[in-house]
Amino acid sequence: MKRVKRGRLRVLGALPAALALVVALPAAATADSDVAFTIKDERIGESSGLVASAQHPDVYWTHNDSGDSPRIYAIGKDGATKATITLSGVDARDWEAITIGKDDAGNPALFVGDIGDNFHGKWPEVWIYRFAEPATLADATVKPTKFRVKYDNGPRDAEAMLIDPRTNKLYIASKESDGGLYEQPEQLSTTGINTFRRIAAGDSTVTDGAFAPDGSRFVLRGYFSATVFSAPGKQVGPVSVPLQRQGESVAWSPDGRTLLFGSEGKGSQVRRVELKGDNRPDSVRNAPGGGAKSDAKSDSAGSAAGSDKSDGDSAADKTKAYGPGLLAVAGLVLLFFAYRRLGGRRNRD
Repeated sequence: MKRVKRGRLRVLGALPAALALVVALPAAATADSDVAFTIKDERIGESSGLVASAQHPDVYWTHNDSGDSPRIYAIGKDGATKATITLSGVDARDWEAITIGKDDAGNPALFVGDIGDNFHGKWPEVWIYRFAEPATLADATVKPTKFRVKYDNGPRDAEAMLIDPRTNKLYIASKESDGGLYEQPEQLSTTGINTFRRIAAGDSTVTDGAFAPDGSRFVLRGYFSATVFSAPGKQVGPVSVPLQRQGESVAWSPDGRTLLFGSEGKGSQVRRVELKGDNRPDSVRNAPGGGAKSDAKSDSAGSAAGSDKSDGDSAADKTKAYGPGLLAVAGLVLLFFAYRRLGGRRNRD
């Protein structure tokens, strides 16, 4: 009996080490060239949204999920915070998304989505806050415009909010077994409740989304996968997602060529993934040297080299992104069965 107990203790003692391996692997498996920047601000421990600035090159806006005051952070390419903007008169209940569009005057504006609902129906309504993107990067307090939101088929848990730059329309992707993509009404009201209408089915693990700068593509990401769409319900192709601690955000680079994937956790890395083939927006594909003919040549060369044309990523790239994580998961599975086996032996004894 004592021998069995000691064996079980050894297995239990190994579990934290295996879990630590899963958490530590993304950093170890990341090539430096894939890292756009590392968030240095100690206040940002749950980065849950990411969007490129419309006015400040190499600056991205982010915010914490919950447990923070109502503020967003401007992060530079060196990973340092360039400005902190506090929203007055609101609470940060469950901030899950940030996107950029225009205000009523047509000026760049940031939209923050307090749209999380981990209780799947506790909140009869959620909120979106809009405020002008600062022309100067400096700490400031602003009074946002508030939009009350509900869904046409009842309360939803959501973490993804994106805006079409062509129409300035907002979309929300819910995160549930019957997840869906929801579109704002024709005009947003600041006085009544805005009912978002379900227009397409969605995935159950969507944690963020973003439109390409030209609006011809949008992406929805989960913890371990991402898909590019040309329109609601019209998939273009998958994108390999970097293995991260808890992937909560995605942003399109201003030139449309790259996706940036972010994660929760202090000192988290934002990693870039170059888009290829049809996943690239029209503005990139139609640019000189970036059209369909160039794509065809690239795909042909990739095929000759044994590459995977489904998303333009090579087998080696996918192994780099997923291989170590899969090995760690396999190790956890083996530990689990070892624990079960020892438990069964104890019962027999």
